[in-house]
Amino acid sequence: MTALGIMGSPRIRSNTDILLDEALRGAQTEGAVTEKLLVGKMNIAPCKEYYGCLRDGNCVIRDDMDLVYPKLLSADVVIVASPIFFYGLTAQVKALIDRGQALWARKYVLKQAPPNSTRKGAFIGVGATRGKNLFEGSALTLKYFFSAIGVSYAGEVLVRGVDEKGEIRKHPEALAEAFELGKRLVRDS
Repeated sequence: MTALGIMGSPRIRSNTDILLDEALRGAQTEGAVTEKLLVGKMNIAPCKEYYGCLRDGNCVIRDDMDLVYPKLLSADVVIVASPIFFYGLTAQVKALIDRGQALWARKYVLKQAPPNSTRKGAFIGVGATRGKNLFEGSALTLKYFFSAIGVSYAGEVLVRGVDEKGEIRKHPEALAEAFELGKRLVRDS
């Protein structure tokens, strides 16, 4: 059992990073081997619509996505964590998601079945504001992304009103919720 954490914040040890670590720690207590990708430290170009992926399901751009694709396809659990910038995911994690077009092409154009159907995914989102619709667009993006890679959207931890670096530590209920999310995702996969 493997759990892949995709940390989309450009700020290391951010509130998002702390929550993702808690979720991965929860997954480990259920026996999962975990890995965390720091997307902000990776070289991932945006999708350039070359459409090479429509031929064989592989992106023609050579960069760190070459390392990410196999991880996305083999992980039993995928957790995407991102702060919210202007009611959306960060550019760093959005580039990774957009490059998932190659896996979308495999599934929908080339009719190649994704890996096993019990794989689970979740979203951890942190926003400074308290807007009612703060996470709606990001959650919808992740639901479509997960569908393209053969993962079912199975949970979320969404925290409003937290911005200062490390401030999430003052919210033990959010930390506990992230930990439980990681445990549940592994148990249910």
